[in-house]
Amino acid sequence: MAASRAEAALLTNTGQAFGTSRYRNYVLFSLTLLYTLNFIDRVLIQILAQPIIEEFKLQDWQFGLLSGFGFALMYTLMGIPIARLSEKYNRVRIIAFSVILWSVMTALCGIAEGFLSLLIFRIGVGIGEAGLTPPANSIIADYFPPRSRARALGTYTLGITLGGVLAAGFGGPIAELFSWREAFIFLGVPGIIFGLIFLFTTQEPPRGYADPPNTNKDTDKLGLTDTLKELAAKRTFWLNVVAAALVAFVGYGVGSFQVAYFQRAFDMPLAAVALQISVPLGLAASAGAFSAGYLTEKLSVKYPNAVAWIPGWSLIFSIPFYFIGFTTDIIPLAIGSLIIGAILHYSYLGAQYTICQGVASARSRATAVAFFLFVVNLIGYGLGPLAVGILSDVLMSADLASSAFASELTTQICKGRPEDLIAALGQAKADACMSASASGLRQSILAASTIFGIAGAMYVYACKSLQKDLVAKMN
Repeated sequence: MAASRAEAALLTNTGQAFGTSRYRNYVLFSLTLLYTLNFIDRVLIQILAQPIIEEFKLQDWQFGLLSGFGFALMYTLMGIPIARLSEKYNRVRIIAFSVILWSVMTALCGIAEGFLSLLIFRIGVGIGEAGLTPPANSIIADYFPPRSRARALGTYTLGITLGGVLAAGFGGPIAELFSWREAFIFLGVPGIIFGLIFLFTTQEPPRGYADPPNTNKDTDKLGLTDTLKELAAKRTFWLNVVAAALVAFVGYGVGSFQVAYFQRAFDMPLAAVALQISVPLGLAASAGAFSAGYLTEKLSVKYPNAVAWIPGWSLIFSIPFYFIGFTTDIIPLAIGSLIIGAILHYSYLGAQYTICQGVASARSRATAVAFFLFVVNLIGYGLGPLAVGILSDVLMSADLASSAFASELTTQICKGRPEDLIAALGQAKADACMSASASGLRQSILAASTIFGIAGAMYVYACKSLQKDLVAKMN
């Protein structure tokens, strides 16, 4: 035992990247691929929002529960226990098992018979997906030294936006060709295969290997209480937590209803929205995340606070582009504005992880990331879609109350497929229902988008304490 501890000590705090460049990039590519699958299975329900809402006749708040809180509750609750296991046990095995679990549960969503069964399967997806990011962040930190982590984590977080692109690019057409059920099944199964490949081809790195030699070499893992005590004095960590939670609140809230909005407001087919709007926006978001990571690595040599002020100002400048995108009646202008907004908005993705694990010691890094994700996902993913859905229903109800059919129409009566509404209510009342549905959702999305300004200001303010709180300097 003493010999193994001595050997581990020799393999840690080298300040060098672990493994060959080719193998290191393979591991990063593999983790990015798994994160991509993670978000395909996570956001696929957003692409399929309108047909699910119509088939089960759901209120927007119910869909917000399905796409957000129902998934996020177990995702956040399981994140910290899994991270604690990641501090002690093989991270590669934990990741592989988690990928297989969430992929199976995604496929099962395709056989859901109603709101309750779909909610149960979504909870299962959340449990599985909780096992990826905390150990993945820890592995990346052991493969890459501090100077390269912003780029590496920026690459890893491409999975968020690439997952959205692929969910839209495949999910929309599959759903239109077959149904939304087949989309869940076809896109859930591949994760089982990739999880097994990762398990048998990835090496578990020594903990703390790539940290600089002057980093604390204590290899004992901190408990949750001790980890929080370590982070308590680091203002940057908490500013990052709150700012990222606010961005996630808006991002997940708007993202859950974005496809549904364009179907309601412009009467576009699902596949057209997915390919013409969701795919370009996803690619733009990927470009924003990668570019911000690249710029941060280059600028940090001269401007060590770049990791905080780049996303801060980008979030603030994204607001007017989102307002144009969701108020114009011209589809090309909406797409162009939202593309610019997405590039600016998603510049925060790599920064949130870089700051989070940058202020934590190697012995508490996975737990720090898990706690960060607990707060961000519970507030952002859990409450964002639900809040946008509730506000949409409230505003839709107000719109109906001011219509010519105020005494006859309610949000519940107005739920269903357009053709069914026309058959049941007549063209005029059906038009009133669909107009109120689109208007309520538009106003709800616009209200949420203003929160980007608060989050951006917090990242800019974090520059004051960043250098003091970092464990290893980025420059």
